[in-house]
Amino acid sequence: MFNETTDKLFSQMPSIGGMKEHLDQRTRGDKYIWGLVIILSLISILVVYSATGSLAYKMYRGNTSVYLFKQVVFTLVGLVVIFGLHRINYTVFSRIATILFMLSIPLLIYTLFFGAKINEGSRWIKLPIINLTIQTSDLAKLALFMYLSKMLSKKQEVIKDFKKGFLPIIIPVLIICALIMPANLSNALLTGATSLLLMFIGRVSIKHILLTILIAMVPIAIIISVAMATHSNQSIEGKPKVAEKMKSFGRFGTWVNRVQDFMYANEKEVPYQVQQAKIAIANGGIFVGLGPGNSRQRNFLPQAYNDFIYAVIIEEYGLLGGAFIIFIYLVFLFRCIRIFRKCPYAFGAFLALGLSFTLIIQAIANMAVNVNLVPVTGVTLPLVSMGGSSFIFTCCSIGLILSVARNVEQMEGRAPLETEIEIPNETETENNELESAK
Repeated sequence: MFNETTDKLFSQMPSIGGMKEHLDQRTRGDKYIWGLVIILSLISILVVYSATGSLAYKMYRGNTSVYLFKQVVFTLVGLVVIFGLHRINYTVFSRIATILFMLSIPLLIYTLFFGAKINEGSRWIKLPIINLTIQTSDLAKLALFMYLSKMLSKKQEVIKDFKKGFLPIIIPVLIICALIMPANLSNALLTGATSLLLMFIGRVSIKHILLTILIAMVPIAIIISVAMATHSNQSIEGKPKVAEKMKSFGRFGTWVNRVQDFMYANEKEVPYQVQQAKIAIANGGIFVGLGPGNSRQRNFLPQAYNDFIYAVIIEEYGLLGGAFIIFIYLVFLFRCIRIFRKCPYAFGAFLALGLSFTLIIQAIANMAVNVNLVPVTGVTLPLVSMGGSSFIFTCCSIGLILSVARNVEQMEGRAPLETEIEIPNETETENNELESAK
């Protein structure tokens, strides 16, 4: 009787091959990107658990698995977000791009004046009921690149014209960057750099791009000049009073201090977090590292689970482990460039490339900070740093990229056409007219 019952039960359960076939039918898009997302998610769970072990022990009276549980939940939610968005026809996002962009502007303004201040910057707002804190700049960046992709695709015929082509594209970028900058200069600079790179690929006039870079260099030059003029090695009489007053304006002093730490740091004056990151990297060595969960500097390194998680990875897995992370991001970029080249419509091509650029540039910036190649910034390592609004919006970006890849698969005949959300015919017509824009 027992054997008959168990045989009947197992016969009703789907086989592993059947589950795999069903999963393949439901998930479309670039399989390599799916694989890279899973790998980075698993690495994130392991490293976040290691980096937060001591913190969780102190905060939750010996319960070291609190942050592990949160990271697993964020990872599962992120995968659901990716799956849901990749099932939507990407042309829908052309329709809502303007709405999201217009919505992000008042959200950024509200955040500047009424947002929650964490680490001296007003970058977050707290959502009621669910009590979740989100960084509005993440939503603004996503909306900006959706809108920028739409405008680049629409303006191809007049893209070289300053008034008709360049201004309608650069003004939204300047607005978003200007609203992000007071609370997060590094994020604004990365967003602007990614936008200019996408504009270059979108055939915007090089002289217009160079003009924008020249204007953007003015505030950077001011920060560097003030940093040099107010360096502590100078006497009080030798420091310009104007420069000293500028340091007390908002977060300007923080930016100047970070530049000074980077320019003038010696063995005795290295910033604490940079010093601890260097020790972590030295502990890791070249090949094996200290092993999973054996990081020593996680107890001393500020933001070891966010901004400086790459140093923890090198400490536990060695330089080869760090190189493997770089390799994953490079493969991700290569696959996104492949999607860009195969997508027949300009909007989808620009969308996939723009979102991939912003993720890769953010990853490069985070890793460069960890190895002390650039001044300290507050950017996370995409899909690896501890979950939060940045993690979810990263998953949104990947979901949109996979949506474009899924559409490319269907048009190539490698995937069956399926029921999906469509948009009005006017947008389809617009995309057909722009097919030659690439």
